[in-house]
Amino acid sequence: MAITASSRAPLGGGSSDTERSPFIRLNELLAPYQPGKPLITLAVGEPQHPVPDFVGPVLAKHIADFGRYPLGKGIEPFRKAASAWLSSRFNLPRPLDPESEVLVLNGSREGLFFAAITAARYVGPRPGKPAILMPNPFYPVYGAGARAAGCEQIYLPTTVENGFLPDLDAIDEATLARTVAFYLASPANPQGSVASRDYFIRLKQLADRHGFVILSDECYSEIYTRQAPGSALECAGPDFTRVVAFQSLSKRSNLPGMRVGFAAGDKKFLSMFLELRNVAAPQVPVPLQHVGAVAYGDEAHVEENRRLYRIKFDLADQIIGNRYGYRRPDGGFCVWLNTSELGDDVAVTVKLFREAGVRVVPGSYLARLQPDGFNPGTGFIRLALVQDGETTARALHRLVETLG
Repeated sequence: MAITASSRAPLGGGSSDTERSPFIRLNELLAPYQPGKPLITLAVGEPQHPVPDFVGPVLAKHIADFGRYPLGKGIEPFRKAASAWLSSRFNLPRPLDPESEVLVLNGSREGLFFAAITAARYVGPRPGKPAILMPNPFYPVYGAGARAAGCEQIYLPTTVENGFLPDLDAIDEATLARTVAFYLASPANPQGSVASRDYFIRLKQLADRHGFVILSDECYSEIYTRQAPGSALECAGPDFTRVVAFQSLSKRSNLPGMRVGFAAGDKKFLSMFLELRNVAAPQVPVPLQHVGAVAYGDEAHVEENRRLYRIKFDLADQIIGNRYGYRRPDGGFCVWLNTSELGDDVAVTVKLFREAGVRVVPGSYLARLQPDGFNPGTGFIRLALVQDGETTARALHRLVETLG
């Protein structure tokens, strides 16, 4: 069935549960209960691997820079390091200009939020109410950005039938004509699906035809156990027009608390983006940018990071096996399990907490209702394999023993 312009969020003030943080909802769900065994948290995608050794010395070297306000665009060493890393990591049409095509962010999340507001201004008037498209399930900041931009949120269900990526052929022309931005996460959160080069090309063709911006969330691109995921920038053309990729050191370098990332791509968009961020967005402390510059110049710690995740996915392969529709994800560190045969995903989440001491997220909390009442996350639970290998194995054994 085609996804039409009516495929929108329920109208109203945004006070329904589906508008709230899934983690706040999870806290409220589990508050009445106690974990049946010593708690193991697989709910939050917060990397627990060691912080790279170079972080402390770099911070110490630049400690005096905490005494000055940072420039919004970022320091030159960081932007050059990010540009060089992109060129070495991806097959780009040409190197990005660090002066005009790379912009530091206070973590990718704030960048993804402010990018929606920029996209609405950048694209300009649309025929009808402007819309922002996003996968469903999705990272909640996409919806928050669309609301802040005054755009209709249109959810594109990602299911096993479409490979857990939005079905581009199912979007009708009227919706595309009023689209200002398209959020895509590759690797996807929560399912770990990865967009192919052909998929990125087709999406870019739609963006060019209808004039919208692709906001490509690639913060999980360095977490994979087999083939390295690609980037939307690889298929963006020589000027990266209408394509902006978002990266973060949170997952790549185990630095979620440092809040450093960047946006790269369309220089006209980034120029407008910077104007907005200069008056509304948080700046990135200079010492942290120096850490980021070193991090993007070092691959040894990233390769070690992948090795540790590979061990844990090997454990998942062995312990979960073919239960619950499990498949090893193409990217990211999440496991998306279909527990629908065991009952409601919320009830399964409570059962795992009360009986196994394992904290997970109900899939329905990560998605929104489609107009027909279907929630693509219903019947699934998400596990984030962020703990050490021994703890992960213990949690997975408990899960299988509890769910059968």
